[in-house]
Amino acid sequence: MRSATDLSTTARTYRAPAGASAPRLTGLRGVTAAAEPAVVTETQRYDTDDLRLAAAGVRLELVSGADDAQWRLRLPDEDDVIRLPAVSSEVEGVDPHSPPAELDELVRGVRRDRPLRPVGRVRFVTTTTRLLASGSPRASIDREDVTVATMGASTTVDTWTEFALHPPARGAALAAELERRLGDVGAVAAGPAADSRLDELLTPAHPHRVRRGRKGTAGRVLVDYLAEQVDTLAAQDIRVRRDEPDAVHQMRIASRRLRSALQAYRPLLDRDRTDPLVDELRELGRTLAPARDAEVLRERITAGIDGLDPTLVLGPVKAQVARHYARVEAEARAAVLAELDGDRYARLRTALDDLLADPPLSPRATRPADKELPTVAARTARRLEKAAARMEATPDDDEAIHRVRKDAKRMRYATELARPAAPKKQVARFRKGLKGLQTALGEHQDSVVSREALRELGAQAHAAGDNGFTFGVLHGHDRAMAALVEARLPGLWDTAWAKKSRRWLR
Repeated sequence: MRSATDLSTTARTYRAPAGASAPRLTGLRGVTAAAEPAVVTETQRYDTDDLRLAAAGVRLELVSGADDAQWRLRLPDEDDVIRLPAVSSEVEGVDPHSPPAELDELVRGVRRDRPLRPVGRVRFVTTTTRLLASGSPRASIDREDVTVATMGASTTVDTWTEFALHPPARGAALAAELERRLGDVGAVAAGPAADSRLDELLTPAHPHRVRRGRKGTAGRVLVDYLAEQVDTLAAQDIRVRRDEPDAVHQMRIASRRLRSALQAYRPLLDRDRTDPLVDELRELGRTLAPARDAEVLRERITAGIDGLDPTLVLGPVKAQVARHYARVEAEARAAVLAELDGDRYARLRTALDDLLADPPLSPRATRPADKELPTVAARTARRLEKAAARMEATPDDDEAIHRVRKDAKRMRYATELARPAAPKKQVARFRKGLKGLQTALGEHQDSVVSREALRELGAQAHAAGDNGFTFGVLHGHDRAMAALVEARLPGLWDTAWAKKSRRWLR
């Protein structure tokens, strides 16, 4: 007796015109056909009225069948689908057709101020016919009447018939005969098309339309870079809402890159439009900073404790650090989510979209990129050089060192943007020198922030009747490390600012 495992696990799909009849399944040697009752399944696609989710590559659906219903969310560039059971219509006070709050939260940065509603539907009416030999399955065929339709002020409806053949795991002759009979009713091999057809109908004619300017111009390179960072910001928005590792950090970097580009390349832009964006991006960065800083400090201080001689660890210091930063990180995350759900952030995202749809480029942006970008980037280089001179005049001034760090970061991003239009070897050498300088400056700034946190933790331990000695030891280590960095900075600056490294700047 054959078992269900004799069926192939891979279905072969065929497409036929709407209303195509089922293939004739009589006269097959040793096989009888048994049809099952039709099953209806329906998928409703949800989006905003201007299809923002579709434009962003997000798919939110309510899938219902004979027995149950569930919500499904597929995010851009991800294979995994988030699934949640749909609420029964019998539950009072809950709309079963309203997306769950958990899923709405993830797409809020995409939909912003627009509500979600059904915008499309896929309907399958499936009849399965099983082919049996001595009562055991040999093969099966699903006949599906497919209807794809958009919903709203105007509708488009498309219908066809699909067949899914589940051939026998062994029995090539039977499989070939079934394929021949499918051909008799006009079915040809084709992949499942319902979801892709609905995607096609719902995707806006010009998703993420960006006016990039003429190829080879400074404006074209600048807008390409801005578009890349806007897309990164949107992707990290979803990751932050899912509380994924490093998401806040990456979102902060994207906002900083956008801000740096708008600042460093102001001569190529209309500042009346871009300066307000710079201010808003700065505020977003300030909101994201505490969450990232708390994470870095917790990891840094915990690693510092682990690296100490055990005789220098007095009291439950790791437990204190864990408790303190659990509260700080929770508060910081709540502040981030409140910002992402607020009107200010929604306006920023809309303004960034508008910036790409109609870039406020100045006449200088029409000049060749290989000449104009290095010239404009040189402005940021002079700013960094002045900050470095102030640092050399006051080598113990933490604020002066931090100023160089921020200007070096802006210079690195300005160089990153100009790289497609500048001499590759010179830019690579310049970026390498900047990276070494910036790494040291980052270590110094981390030590400054860490020492402030260690003083606070030591005071907390003392107030609670515990021993703050270990935090004092770590404070001393950080002070010594900062002194070492300060001693290295002149040499690192000379390397980063060597003439041969910055010849590309005009």
